[in-house]
Amino acid sequence: MAASGRVGVVFVSHSTRIAEGLVDLARQMAPSAALVAAGGTDDGRIGTSFDLVSGAIADADSGEGVAVLCDLGSAILTAETALDFLDDETRARVRIVDAPLVEGGVAAAVAAEAGDDLGHVVAAAESARGGGGAVAENGAAAASGAPLESPPAAGSRTVTLVNADGLHARPAAELVKLASTFPQKVTVNGADAKSLLGIMSLGLTRGATVEIASDDPDGLAAVEAIVALAESGFGEH
Repeated sequence: MAASGRVGVVFVSHSTRIAEGLVDLARQMAPSAALVAAGGTDDGRIGTSFDLVSGAIADADSGEGVAVLCDLGSAILTAETALDFLDDETRARVRIVDAPLVEGGVAAAVAAEAGDDLGHVVAAAESARGGGGAVAENGAAAASGAPLESPPAAGSRTVTLVNADGLHARPAAELVKLASTFPQKVTVNGADAKSLLGIMSLGLTRGATVEIASDDPDGLAAVEAIVALAESGFGEH
C-alpha cells in the first residue's frame, strides 16, 4: 500500500532479484516511502512484464505521483505500454525517469521519503546522470575533510564526524532529509546538502572535519540543525 502523501518509486528490471535488491537497498535510506519492485516476467524468467509493471505503479500510487526507473531499453518500452493503459488522470502523475537505476533510484527514494513533490523526486533521480568532473573533483578535494573554497557564508559551523562510517549511505540520507525540511540552501564542504549523490561523493569518513554553511541570512537554523545531527553521530552510537 502506498504511503499517503508521498511520491512512489517503481524499480523496473529484467531481473526479479535486481529489482527486489534495489528496493531493499533504497529502503535502508527511505523506510517509509512507497518503493515497489517490478522485476522479471510473470513466471520468474529474465525479462519484463506488463502486468507486474502496471501492478507496481498502482501499488506505489498514493495520488502524489510515481517515478518509474528502468534498467534496459525494453523495460522502458514495457513501462511506456503500461502508461498507455492508465486513465488520463493517473497517467498525468506517472513519470518514466531517464536516470541510472541504482543511483537515480536511491536518490529518488530519499527525495520521496523527505516528502518532495514529483518534480523534485524526478530531478533528484536525474541528478545521477551527472557525476562527471565537478562532482568527482569535489569528492577528491573533500576526502580529507578539508572544506572546499566557497563564497563567504552568512552562517557557518564546523563539526567533526564521530560515527564509525562517516557519511556513508544511511547518514548521508538522514542529512539530506533534514536539509530538505528547510527552504534555505545549505552546503556541506561545498556540496548541496539536499543532494544525496553530492553528499556521498564527498567520501567523508570518521574524524573528517566538515563545514556546514549557508549564504542565506535565514539559513543559520538549518546549519545548526545539521550540525546537531552530525554531533549526535546520526543515531549510530
